[in-house]
Order: sequence, then C-alpha cells, then structure tokens
Amino acid sequence: MHILLVSRNRIPVFAYGGTERVIWDLGQSLHRLGHRVSYLVKPRSRCDFAEVLAIDKSQPLLPQVQEAMRRQGADIVHFQSNPFASPQEAEDFDQPWVMTEHGNSDEGTWYPRNVIFIARDHAARHGSDRFVYNGLDWSAYGKVDLGAVRRNFHFLGKGDWPFKNLQGAIDVALAAGAQLDVLGGKRLQTQNGWRFTWQPSIHFHGMVGGAKKFALLNASRGMVFPVRWHEPFGLAVVESLYFGCPVFATPYGAIPELVPAHCGVLSNSLGTLAGALGDAARFSAQACHEQARDHFNAERMARGYLSMYQRVLDGEPLHTQAPRTRVHPRDLPWLA
Repeated sequence: MHILLVSRNRIPVFAYGGTERVIWDLGQSLHRLGHRVSYLVKPRSRCDFAEVLAIDKSQPLLPQVQEAMRRQGADIVHFQSNPFASPQEAEDFDQPWVMTEHGNSDEGTWYPRNVIFIARDHAARHGSDRFVYNGLDWSAYGKVDLGAVRRNFHFLGKGDWPFKNLQGAIDVALAAGAQLDVLGGKRLQTQNGWRFTWQPSIHFHGMVGGAKKFALLNASRGMVFPVRWHEPFGLAVVESLYFGCPVFATPYGAIPELVPAHCGVLSNSLGTLAGALGDAARFSAQACHEQARDHFNAERMARGYLSMYQRVLDGEPLHTQAPRTRVHPRDLPWLA
C-alpha cells in the first residue's frame, strides 16, 4: 500500500515533538512493515525513508493533495487535521482518504465521516468507536535505567496552558513535601495568567527534549499530571510510563486507558494525589515501562491505521454520518 501522509508540520521532529513525533513514527513504522510512504508537509522538511513534498501555503491545500496523489500514485491520503470546509466538501473529495483528529474541540464541532480518533474516550465523546491509539518508536528514546536512583517527581507538558494545571501539580508536590521537576514551564509565567513559583523545591527546566528530557525522566519517581480537561490521548503520560514512572493524575479523557491501577493513582483531589506520592515506591518501574512499551508502540499504531485504510479502500466509510463533539472538553473539576 502507498500512503500519503499530509501535515502542516515540519519533519523530522526535534526535541519536544508531540503530534509531529507521532506522524514521523507512523510513517517510519509503515515503511518498516513494507508499505510505501510519502509526506506532504511544511517546506524544509526531509526524510530518509519516504519521499517528501512541500506544501505551498499560498495555495489551497486540497488541489495540492489531489495532484500529489496522482503524481505519486498513492492509494490513500491520511490527513492529520481537518482540511475540509464543510461536510459536503469532504464527500466530494475524489480520492480515498482518512483523517486523524489529534486534539479537542468545542462542543458541536463537526468532523468528516472518515475521521479517526486517538483513544476510546476521545472517540466516544464524538459518538464514535473508531480510534487508533498513538504509539511511539521507543528505540529513539535512548536507554531506560529502571534501577537508577530516583529522587524527584515531574510534570511534563505545556505549563502555560491553563487546562494542563501546572499550578495543581505544584500544589500536589508541596502538599506531599516532594521535589518537582517541571518540564515545560517557567518559574515566572505571564501568558494565559500570571504565576510566580518561589519555592526552591520546584525546579523549572523549560521546554526540554532529547537527552536532557530522557535523563530527567530516568531520574523521576513519578509523574504528577492533574489536567483539567479530557486528555485526547496523553503522549507525556506514556513517555513517563516508558521510563518507569508511575502516574498520579486526574481521571479525565484517555488517561484511565493509559494508566491501569498497577501503574499509578487517578483522582481529581489534591489531597488524594499528594497522599499517593508518599506511597510511590509501591509501584513497579518495570510494570510501568512494559505498559507503555507493549501497548503504545509505533508498530501497533501503524497496524491499527492499516486496518482503517483497508476499510476505506474497500468502500466502507468509517462513519455513516459526520461525527460531532458531544462534550465540552475543558474546565473539569479540581478539588484543591
């Protein structure tokens, strides 16, 4: 099968990653499984396992996709965001296609019929059961040292996004008398609200990636992640699990699908999570590592998408009508 992956991001991914890392790992895994992959992505992208075409941002996207499909001889196009202005435009598109929704949207937002979500809860909140879990190429993450001395807990995410609730993570660590490494935030925050954290037990590392990020995760006792929205998937959660870190988080969105009872504690109560940090040693680093390695790897993700591609190529739309967001995704309870 020949798959054209379309994204407005640049590849390859460096440092932080996020959705861009998933798109890269998906293409690489499809290639390893014997399929041909092409990318239509942001200019100045490069790839050693697939042909790369550049999006001309001054021109409409869909005609560029159609031309790339014809020129490359691709069997199916996989969009990484909704390129259609209306449900009818999606119906009129004359090439086999699917689309992954990677995030959340406001209640009532529509999606085209061949949309794929990234977790069971994510799909259900749109009245769907079509999802493929994100997976990562763990070979790119360096050595995991499950026997390392671990002293601090960590938060991993964009700390200036209010629904990621960095302040809640700080409050949990302070209540537990624990040291917290913040990966993705600053001591003085001025965007999306003002916050200054003066306590020396809270250590800020900014946006980190690569070897520095892996070293911090290898030295962590666990992840503190009290988000106040329905997490669509939770790449930071599975990355933390991979490095042997139990997860102490709110039970929102896909998080319960990622974190079974033997890999952490889920609660929307500050007191409950703070108490759980004191008992973090009861969780097996090996079990946490295996949870991420075995269930959320890139090959498993690629095989899931291949089954969706085949459905569409066989003439079966993934939904009988355009799904819509049924649940407001943000401002969920946090019992401080």
